[in-house]
Amino acid sequence: MNDKQKEELRNKIKTEIKSLTKQVKEMEETVDPVKPDAAIGRLSRLDTMLNQGINKSSIAQSRQRILNLEDALNRLEKDSFFGECEECGEDIPLARLLTLPESRYCVYCAEHLEE
Repeated sequence: MNDKQKEELRNKIKTEIKSLTKQVKEMEETVDPVKPDAAIGRLSRLDTMLNQGINKSSIAQSRQRILNLEDALNRLEKDSFFGECEECGEDIPLARLLTLPESRYCVYCAEHLEE
């Protein structure tokens, strides 16, 4: 991977982290507990609680992705093997890394590891 590609990837990762961090902050505002004395109907309360559960799950997934992206950024900065599949050693295509910068495996190995 050349320096220009690394810089492109670095910028992509930083942009993604910033975007996810903003989304997490926005979602956190929607997960305040529903007060029992709030003047909303029972179905509305249940709907609100369901939506909160979905948002909490999304927040957890986004936080994990942020951690994965931060790890990818550290590996990009420090690891000369960044962009190589950890299973077979082949280069991970740049298009895959731009889509999923935290990828550690090429598509072929990722598919076989999931089986």
